[in-house]
Amino acid sequence: MGVSPLDEELELVPGELSPALVQELTELGATMPFGKAAAKLHRFTGVWVSEASVRAYTEGAGAAFVAEQAAELARLLRELPPDPPGPVVQQVSVDGAMVPLIGGVWAEVKTLAIGTVIQQPDREGRLEGHAVDVSYFSRRTDVASFLQQAQLPLHQRGTARAGTVVTVNDGSDWIAGLVGTLLPEAVRVLDFPHAVEHLTLAAQATFGAGTAALVSWLEAQAHTLKHEALDPVLDALRALPVGEATDPRAAARARDASLGYLEKRRAQADYPRFRARGYPIGSGMVESANKLVVEARLKGSGMHWAPGHVDPMLALRTIEGADGWDAAWPSIARRLRHEAQTRRAAHLHAHQPPPAPPVDPPTPAASPPTASARRPRYPVQIHRAPRQHPPMVVDGRPTAQHPWRQPSRPHDGSVTATDEAR
Repeated sequence: MGVSPLDEELELVPGELSPALVQELTELGATMPFGKAAAKLHRFTGVWVSEASVRAYTEGAGAAFVAEQAAELARLLRELPPDPPGPVVQQVSVDGAMVPLIGGVWAEVKTLAIGTVIQQPDREGRLEGHAVDVSYFSRRTDVASFLQQAQLPLHQRGTARAGTVVTVNDGSDWIAGLVGTLLPEAVRVLDFPHAVEHLTLAAQATFGAGTAALVSWLEAQAHTLKHEALDPVLDALRALPVGEATDPRAAARARDASLGYLEKRRAQADYPRFRARGYPIGSGMVESANKLVVEARLKGSGMHWAPGHVDPMLALRTIEGADGWDAAWPSIARRLRHEAQTRRAAHLHAHQPPPAPPVDPPTPAASPPTASARRPRYPVQIHRAPRQHPPMVVDGRPTAQHPWRQPSRPHDGSVTATDEAR
């Protein structure tokens, strides 16, 4: 069953509400709790929709967008179309955040953030790379599945044809493996705040949290790491007076852990060179995505989500985070119409009576041929021999068979024995 051309022209969606109202309540449901969204819709439009209806419309639209993205990914992998052009410098960052599920279980949501890098002055007035026009892709799934699904947003943003791709991440192993598979030629940068965080852990274990010695040491090492080089910072780590710490053994473990973390990522911590080339050194755009795209809606007080509802909400949240409703809604509405037509067709098919099995015609019983069946197909002439009668006259005299020789019939109406016998 096809989709009505008029439905397509008017961009109608299933249900009793107008397309504009469905889009509006979907946007509200994607940004705030469903009950509050219903109240907002009534306040602004005068239309009352129950909390359950807002939930159904919102999650239905989110599921439709997930299905659209899955279909587009399948087409991408099948047809391998050319990649669109990308920017001169593009930033790609990945991170994870936890969301609560029904039953007290927590699940990790993985988010990919992609942005175009431009030059902006920092607090000191120096130009540094900063990502703008950021888009997001989030899913509750494992690393292998996320790796495959991430190919779609990377294709859409022209990552393969960008001049330089810079990946700024926290250095976790699963992210490093994903980047190594998807973007093997990218410039890898260790997120600068994460590097400073590891310096902080080592210094706190030695000097104590909040002490003047901690603040002085940390400010000096962060400045050196950002503007000079990593090696002097590693030397300062090794020289920490861990023996004077409240717990020398714990301080030594913290120092060694920070040393191992930074030495393993030496090439990713060359911040002076990255800044000189205009590359970003912070993964703030994906850190913000964790808070604004994922946690702001899915990690509210008292919220617990069914596993099947997480991805639909995440899909809508990525639209909201990138301010992409006008671009995304036509494909959502088209998918909703298609799914409604499919459900109607399946319902009609399920309620149609099954066709009757074919019945062979009965074999007619043998019967003698009729006269018409015995009649020849083409007319023929039959010649019969003339019937032979005894002669009536011989030598001019009537014979005994001549009527004149027969006895006469009485005229009184009586019947003779001869007549009766006849």
